Amino acid sequence: MKNILCYILLALAAAMTSPCNASPADSTQVDSVGIAPAPSRRHITPVKPETNTVLLPGKGVDNKLLEQYLTGDTLKAQEEARRDSVKRAYTRYPKLTDIAVGFNFVDLVLGAAGQDHMNVDVNLTLNMWNRLQPVLELGMGHAKSTPDGKNYTYNGKWSPFARVGANYNFLFKNSPDYQGIVGVRLGGSTFRYEITDIHHHNGYWGEDATTQITGQKGSALWCEIVAGLKVKIVKQVSLGWQVKFHTLLSEGKSPQGKPWFIPGYGTRGGSLAFAFNAYYTIPLHKSPAVSEKGSIAEE
Repeated sequence: MKNILCYILLALAAAMTSPCNASPADSTQVDSVGIAPAPSRRHITPVKPETNTVLLPGKGVDNKLLEQYLTGDTLKAQEEARRDSVKRAYTRYPKLTDIAVGFNFVDLVLGAAGQDHMNVDVNLTLNMWNRLQPVLELGMGHAKSTPDGKNYTYNGKWSPFARVGANYNFLFKNSPDYQGIVGVRLGGSTFRYEITDIHHHNGYWGEDATTQITGQKGSALWCEIVAGLKVKIVKQVSLGWQVKFHTLLSEGKSPQGKPWFIPGYGTRGGSLAFAFNAYYTIPLHKSPAVSEKGSIAEE
């Protein structure tokens, strides 16, 4: 009897909730009871069951996502939050971040210690987005050496050289005060040299003679791969270390042979070079850096 009464009440409730003029196309028949079509999926703001409070996004969530939660568009808000969570969050610097003027003095120190050749250069580095860094290097080089066991002296005159290229700062997410760079350079030089004090013995006459080869000119083009670090010391003064691997691309020919020293490149037999630079950095922007999500970041 109780089951029959429940069935009658369910049937009456279904009949009252269904439109009187509903057509078969507007309703779905399940057994003998007409049930209204299921409503479209609603966007429901999440609620914590224990406290019956609305679950809002965490601190720091974008205002747009917060509005979507409050208006009940939870599904869209969750999707936006997911996309936002996979973005990288790091400091973004302006296009023209700073410019650094550097002086490479490592060969001055080595020359004072007895090295027989020397390259001295100044360099200009433009830091863009704290990532890409076009570089221009200008300098002078010379050499004077009498090789052990040889009967001549190589004398390379002070001659100019230039290098142009770019660095990539792979520590771009950090402050410009600390940089790790890899880069490339294209270098070139035209120079003059001579070979003097050439001693030779005339076995027939039993006499010693001395001669020299003067007025020699040369030119060379080379490329370099550079890796190094730059560290702030105090205020706008920094120090940087670089190691360079270089190789000759072309050079001028001379009937007297190839020059032993090339300004800006170094000695012919070496493929590695080192640089130790002191930098003075000039900031090119006044506004604070901005993170990728749009918030202001401290520099």
